[in-house]
Amino acid sequence: MSVYYKNYLGLDQILNAQHPETFKEGMQPAHEEMLFIVIHQSYELWFKQVKFEVDSVLKIMNKEVVNDNSSELSTIVHRLKRVGTILKQLVAQIDILETMSPMDFLTFRDYIRPASGFQSWQFKEIEAALGLKYEHRYGQEFYTSALKKEELDIIKNAEASRSLLQDVNEWLERMPFINDENFWVNYQPVSGNYTSPKFWNDYEHVFLNSLPEYDSSMKTFFNQVFNNDPANAERQLSATACRSALFIILYREYPLLELPFQLLDTLLEIDNQLGNWRYRHINMVKRMIGARSGTGGSSGMDYLKAAADKHNIFREIAQLNSFLIDKRKLPALPAELEEKLRYKT
Repeated sequence: MSVYYKNYLGLDQILNAQHPETFKEGMQPAHEEMLFIVIHQSYELWFKQVKFEVDSVLKIMNKEVVNDNSSELSTIVHRLKRVGTILKQLVAQIDILETMSPMDFLTFRDYIRPASGFQSWQFKEIEAALGLKYEHRYGQEFYTSALKKEELDIIKNAEASRSLLQDVNEWLERMPFINDENFWVNYQPVSGNYTSPKFWNDYEHVFLNSLPEYDSSMKTFFNQVFNNDPANAERQLSATACRSALFIILYREYPLLELPFQLLDTLLEIDNQLGNWRYRHINMVKRMIGARSGTGGSSGMDYLKAAADKHNIFREIAQLNSFLIDKRKLPALPAELEEKLRYKT
């Protein structure tokens, strides 16, 4: 039997899934309510696709070893870039929603209480799958209070499962380049420190000596991030993982590090687009309802602002740019390591 377009896409179900409250019998229809529903339904469909892509990436990265020389890493990067592009589209959809005026919104707002985007369990599930832990959320006592038990169970399961950030941490920890002394046998440290790991001692020496006096606080921060300082306990990326990530960023022009760098850069783009979406949402809420509470009972704009400031999932990767140096001062890699990084075997 041939496949028919309408049946394949389930258009009967999709196109008949809009049920505006003000369109019910005896009510005066609010024209803008249809737009509000369609926009939010499209958001949930895109959330479904984002979750589908992230789940597929987690399946690959949960393997004991991810082969950086195979199609696996390329597939991971490709699918995560798609996630970033989808999130960019979600930001753009706010332009359509903002064609509705605040007065138009008020024609149906009271009729949809307590329904709220705050009840989007898919979005919370995505955040958990990416790596946003419960203890790092803003408004912990409120963020699941409006959900039904079956939705709450989905979110709790996602929070209890391995996240993308955890997988990335382990992937970075497995990288041998900095800690494998076989690559550094012929390396001559510019700092004169031959203690293992040679490269890292050298880079620390170069970075700290490049700091101007007004940036001296960076010395403490450097130690917290890279040297297993007890203050690092709250971080989700280990010191070993951070060293590997910085090495990738510094030497990304070598062929073997191109895809690893794209992975790190794509994670930052995902965070960036999530941030753009949150801040566009804040501005839209400010325009639409001002200082009023949200329909779901949150404090509205104030809640959104606080959550946006705190919910940066890959901020520890972004922080690594704090420790870059002039590329002309980068330590020259030993020939055996250069050969490894230039040619994929």
